[in-house]
This record gives sequence, structure tokens and C-alpha cells, in this order.
Amino acid sequence: MPEGKTFAVIGDSRGLGAAIRTQLLEQGQRVIGVSRSGVSATIPNYQSLVFDAVAHPCDLSGFADHLDGLVYCPGTIRLKPFKGLKREHFMEELEVNALGAVQTLQANLKLLQQAPSASVVLFSTVAVQSGMPYHASIAMAKGAVEGLTRTLAAEWSPQIRVNAIAPSLTDTSLAESMLSNEAKRTAAAERHPLQRVGTAEGVGSLATWLLGDSSAFVTGQVYAADGGMGSIRK
Repeated sequence: MPEGKTFAVIGDSRGLGAAIRTQLLEQGQRVIGVSRSGVSATIPNYQSLVFDAVAHPCDLSGFADHLDGLVYCPGTIRLKPFKGLKREHFMEELEVNALGAVQTLQANLKLLQQAPSASVVLFSTVAVQSGMPYHASIAMAKGAVEGLTRTLAAEWSPQIRVNAIAPSLTDTSLAESMLSNEAKRTAAAERHPLQRVGTAEGVGSLATWLLGDSSAFVTGQVYAADGGMGSIRK
């Protein structure tokens, strides 16, 4: 994509957000990163803001006059039997994954509208379309994200594109407990037809493509980045 565009990466201190931030900066873009811990490194074209975008609306109007794109990365993984899930578990998953995205997009809609065209990327999970045990709370929350994606793609077209990515287990700190030893890592890989676990860089590159001009004819889509888990069996 052309250099010099401005993107907001919400949740950029680690994992997918960090990978997307790095890829955008390598392309010569300007990045505003938002996370609860911040990024201490001094990087050209990069501004790190310490802010809890889940708890509070994250209005970036004081840091940019427009946004060419925004990606919302905060997420959760809670795998428990349905009978053991409490109301607060469902609410927490909904707050982090869906409502945090809602308030972030509402707070920054005017900045997205100030760009000639803009792109939004959200994150779902393979568990929405493929029923999986112990995924009730996260699948419900991410199902809301998919509904939001398609609704906003319709409401905000043609100026703002909105798409989502639905990964399976990805090797980030969020999934650390599920990949904490070689046996767990091997078992996780073997559940995928491609026989490997996703990487932040790989899934992040799909997000970067969706933010850029090469995907200018794409909106309202939920892309599976799941090693084939959601669609094929071997």
C-alpha cells in the first residue's frame, strides 16, 4: 500500500497487535498503538498510548486528524464446561471482545470518515462457525463480533470497509497455557489439517492486507485463518 497512511492498532503491546504494528511500520505507515501497558521502544512513525480501550472509549482525535484504518486486537480465551460458566464470565468475554470494539469504533468513526477510504479489521474465532466443546462464552462473544462486522460493512459502505479474521489457536502469549510444553504444542498442531499452529506474523499479515489498498474490493467478510480446521477433515 502507499506509504504515509495512519493506522490505529488497539492492543499492540504483544501478540497479533504487535505483529500488525511491526508489519505496518515496515511498510512505512504511521501507527498509533493503544494498550494497557504501552510499548517503551522509540520507533519512527510510531506513537504508543497507554490506555485501557476495553474499560473506556478510546478517542484518538487528539493524536490524528484522520485514520486510514483501525484494527481491534484485544481478546480472551476461557475454555470451561458450560455448566461451570457464570454470568460474569460471559459478560467479561463480551466486554473485551465485542463491546470494547463497539465503543472504540464509535469513538473514532469521525476520524475514519475523514479519510478518503478506510478499513476496519476485527477478530473472531474458528469456534463461531465450528462448534467446539468448552467454547460457549468466547464463541458467543465472537459471534457478536461477526454480526457487527457484517452490519457495519453494510452501514458504512462505500467509504469504510469492515472485515474480520477468525483464527484458530495462534502462538501468542494469550494461548501460552495451551502451548506450554511440547506435548501440548504437538497435540494442538495435529488438530489442524495443516499440522501446525498459527503464528502472530501469519495471521497479522492477513490483517495488514485487509487494512491496505490491495483488498479495496473486500468488505463484510470473515476470513478463516485456521489451518483448515473449520472447513476440512483429514
